[in-house]
Amino acid sequence: MASPAFPEADRSIPETTLAEADAIVARLNKQKDAWVRVGIPERIALLRACLRGTMDVARDWVAAACRAKGIPLDAELAGEEMLGGPWTTVRNIRLLIEALESGGKPRAPRLSQRGDGQWIATVFPASLMDRALYTGFEGEVWIEPGAEPTQGEIYREKALGKFGEGKVSLVLGAGNVASIGPMDALTKLFVEDEVVLLKMNPVNEYLGPFLLKAFACLRDSGYFDVVYGGAVIGGHLAHHEGVHSIHMTGSDRTHDAIVWGGSPEEQERRKAADEPLLTKPITSELGCVTPLFIVPGPWSASEMDFQARHVAAMVAHNGSFNCNAAKVLVVPKDWDKRDAFLAKVREKLRAVRARRAYYPGAQARYQGFLDRYPQAEALGDRTDDVVPWTLIPNVPAETGEYALSNEAFCGVIAQIDIPGADATEFLANAVPFANESIWGSLSCMMLIHPDTQREHAAAFDKALKELRYGGIGVNVWAGVIYGLVVTTWGAHPGHTLKDIRSGIGVVHNTYLFDHPQKSVVKAPFVIKPTPLWFADHGNLRATADKILEWEAAPSWFKVPGVAINAFRG
Repeated sequence: MASPAFPEADRSIPETTLAEADAIVARLNKQKDAWVRVGIPERIALLRACLRGTMDVARDWVAAACRAKGIPLDAELAGEEMLGGPWTTVRNIRLLIEALESGGKPRAPRLSQRGDGQWIATVFPASLMDRALYTGFEGEVWIEPGAEPTQGEIYREKALGKFGEGKVSLVLGAGNVASIGPMDALTKLFVEDEVVLLKMNPVNEYLGPFLLKAFACLRDSGYFDVVYGGAVIGGHLAHHEGVHSIHMTGSDRTHDAIVWGGSPEEQERRKAADEPLLTKPITSELGCVTPLFIVPGPWSASEMDFQARHVAAMVAHNGSFNCNAAKVLVVPKDWDKRDAFLAKVREKLRAVRARRAYYPGAQARYQGFLDRYPQAEALGDRTDDVVPWTLIPNVPAETGEYALSNEAFCGVIAQIDIPGADATEFLANAVPFANESIWGSLSCMMLIHPDTQREHAAAFDKALKELRYGGIGVNVWAGVIYGLVVTTWGAHPGHTLKDIRSGIGVVHNTYLFDHPQKSVVKAPFVIKPTPLWFADHGNLRATADKILEWEAAPSWFKVPGVAINAFRG
């Protein structure tokens, strides 16, 4: 049971030599102790320079990503690259500036306690402009049970004159979403107080020069740098004595190769003896077989049509090369609308334009699912460059089932039936099944009608409490949890180095909570206007441009431009 083992991509930038990498590590080590003593005003100045730098390279960055993924520069899908790259990065920077302006303890809009004492911080919306642009959305960070909602430990300590030891962190970037690498670096720098060496993933290493320009002030100060290459340089740096911690986004197989050794035999032996090859701290985000729960309820024809589009969007975004793409459609077996809904999902997936399968190994992973499931329904044509959107109906809901245990990382979604005559019974069956039998704990989604949510409030609340996922999207794709940045992103706590699954630790966390457990984002059942992650958005490029401009410097004068373009979608 695992995320995929990805073949290495072809080189687009010359690999950094080991000697060059050693020199960069030495340079970062010279500044690591200086970094922990950089005060809040100077950090804010650095972040503002990074924001300006990111805006300067934004359009060239997007053009490069579009070329790499086979997206015409004038296509609406180019807006997807703006949102998944510069926009999210700019938002992260702006929110960190606001966090530091508050002294490292930004005030959450609301703090409350559940009946069992667990703290919940409502972190979104945080302003009237948030409410205007994201009507009906609400984001929460749930604090670990038994812990207090404290914030910004490193900044509290600095205020007392206590400075930690400087450290160099190696960030192993992901190849699918352009903002992952820079945002992971921002977390290590400004939330965890470590200087950063970012190793670009070979799949999207073409972004490295843009990041170096965007973060030039950090590089010039010796707090950040970038290297290129594959497993050889990654392994060299992971075990380098000048690197003190690691954060990676990718596969659990890569994680185990770094921590426990290169062969299955060595990994098994070391795990049994509790002798890891790597002893320095490592945090990670390692994917998930992402479930999407369809809670039975009184859906109208128009609501069913919208939610079928929503499902298709959760599958098709970024060609389905997302760790939070919908991968298991968890359907109530006894719902009277089951068959009609699945027919609508087929219709909407069939209508989504095919995407180039740019991520290495996609065809082999796809074939692996076809070989095991003869009932798989390809809803488009397969070519050398295209993996068609594919629904695999009637997958057995059994522990160990291939589609529930292996992340496809291509345009496949499996469908399982779970018993339940109503929402309460369905959730009582579906939640423990997902927790125990669907691989991973990164994120999940739930589509639930507001009438159902009210009528089965206790069951809904119990489901949110018991779902062991780091991110839960209610009537919204989990990619929004990633993109809001005020919400945390990472696996549910509890994994260990020996059984890593979706990883350990969180990123983003711009409210700087010391003990986050998971994040929950709720949205209206039918979102208007058309959500920006929908594959059929008709004005995505212009809307993405406008929201980037707003994000860089929020203003009421910019809100109408965002809204007008969004409603044209």
